[in-house]
Amino acid sequence: MERAPDATAAPGDHSIVTFQQHLLQQQREYYPGAKGSFSWLLSGLTLATKMIQARVRRAGLLDVLGAAGDVNVQGEVQQKLDVFANQALLHCLGVPEIVAVLVSEENENPVTLRRSEGAGGYVIVFDPLDGSSNIDVNVGVGTIFSILRRPAAGGAVAAADAALQPGASQVAAGYVMYGSSTILVYTAGKGVFGFTLDPAVGDYVLSHPDIRMPEAGNIYSVNEALAASFPDRYRRYLDRLRSGATGRRYASRYVGSMVSDVHRTLFKGGVFLYPPTDRDPGGKLRLLYEANPIAYIVEQAGGRATDGERRILDIQPEHIHQRTPLVLGGRAEMEEFDKAPGAVPEPSRR
Repeated sequence: MERAPDATAAPGDHSIVTFQQHLLQQQREYYPGAKGSFSWLLSGLTLATKMIQARVRRAGLLDVLGAAGDVNVQGEVQQKLDVFANQALLHCLGVPEIVAVLVSEENENPVTLRRSEGAGGYVIVFDPLDGSSNIDVNVGVGTIFSILRRPAAGGAVAAADAALQPGASQVAAGYVMYGSSTILVYTAGKGVFGFTLDPAVGDYVLSHPDIRMPEAGNIYSVNEALAASFPDRYRRYLDRLRSGATGRRYASRYVGSMVSDVHRTLFKGGVFLYPPTDRDPGGKLRLLYEANPIAYIVEQAGGRATDGERRILDIQPEHIHQRTPLVLGGRAEMEEFDKAPGAVPEPSRR
């Protein structure tokens, strides 16, 4: 996972595999009848993320830090970069004819695009800038996205409800983290791949060809300031991790930007938890554009993700801004969580 493959950039070797080239390779291997429209969709998405990362990198030099003055549908104060990121994604994803519906954290209702008969086969849901409240102090932030097929039934009503599909129906999902480098982590159901934005070529280049989450780690990630309001099961589980009762000693690492914490967990192993609390008994993370895409990536990398009782990808959403608790991690950590007092056994998916 740490070495670049022969086909990617390496010292003394100027050959690279870009994100678009990778998509074409996967299409030839798994979907030989594909017409390339899906690649066109993703080119719009990657263009938007390049625009966002350029603005994030210059945030301290431009008037883009701080609150925009509005409150979004989540009841959160919008940051100026939230607004820019949302506009960039809506614009770039509104161009490809195959996109029918866009769902954003920042918009109360889905954006339904007028398409010609037979066009608009995809629905895209996204969190434009996860962790944006931390941007003023230079903490890593990111864009999370999920791609679904629009159900066959036509009509504006069907389009507006098209995003209300279980996460298992996702065609592809990913996130882009704007940190010390900009990295795109992506899956279309055939493994997880990481692409680093190379400023020299202006494109995402394959840098992590087959990401696998370690089966066991030594890091847990949770906002322990809220621990007193966690359900007993979560507190007992954390006590076991801290005490070494699982047979391993764990360290606590929590950034407070979900993309950053999940990215570390994906690569280093361990467990990430966002439990229900007295204030948010139904959880706080959004199911469609945070939990579902992240859970899809985690499962494709060999890990697991639940809401504490159910597999995240099996949950039938009822509305586009639905919230959920989230627990994700490697096999060892999730098995320990299953054993925690009060656990509901996860049904077999065999």
